[in-house]
Amino acid sequence: MKEVYFVRHGQTIWNVENKICGATDIALTQLGHDQAVATGEKIKAMNLAVDEILYSPLQRARDTALHISEITGIPAREEPRLIEQNFGKYESTARNGAEFAAAKAQFANRYEGGESMLHLAQRIYNLLDDVKASDKRYILVAHNGIARVVQSYFFEMTNEEYAGFGVENCAVVRFEFPD
Repeated sequence: MKEVYFVRHGQTIWNVENKICGATDIALTQLGHDQAVATGEKIKAMNLAVDEILYSPLQRARDTALHISEITGIPAREEPRLIEQNFGKYESTARNGAEFAAAKAQFANRYEGGESMLHLAQRIYNLLDDVKASDKRYILVAHNGIARVVQSYFFEMTNEEYAGFGVENCAVVRFEFPD
């Protein structure tokens, strides 16, 4: 059975401050860099049969992926479809804000100045279909919003489960494509 691995980027200052990063290009904290190095060591110790790392063009994911690549020797390249969802006017606001929570429940609506959940799902599902069809095995390094969509590709989720789903910074999650 073919698998794909997902890694969320290391910690950013906006993660610490509980702010929505979205498509805003926020750098890793020193802890975020340390997490990425530790994740590279963990992946190396796991001895995964992976051909390539694909990463989001945002610096927090790029830096995480490049740390992992340097430690593991797995080549890495940018994949534009892995960029985090654009949350429009909500970027830099509190992740647990009431207005954002209400907007997040509206999957077909674009966030003011941003991207809808449906548009996000289209590009990530298309990428996962390409990964599945490829003869290569990948690690995807991206963002929490992307993790949600990846989870929904592999597992049934209610709207509430989808909205509440998340992974920790630098978590390594394995997914299996059905035969």
